Amino acid sequence: MTKKEEKERFEFELALERLSEVLRELETDDVPLDKAIALYEEGMKLSRMCSKKLEEAELRIDQVTRKDNQ
Repeated sequence: MTKKEEKERFEFELALERLSEVLRELETDDVPLDKAIALYEEGMKLSRMCSKKLEEAELRIDQVTRKDNQ
């Protein structure tokens, strides 16, 4: 694994972990509205980032699979 791949994996895992924390916080009943909105915005940003990384990984897997099948 290259250094870039290691860094991206680490960033993805941190983002996923933080997203879980945000969700747990939002699920509590005592979050003030302003904080809930800020957490929601952060969660959406993290979700988009994780989705993008997963899509990139899927494309790479597809490319490797196609190469192996040729």
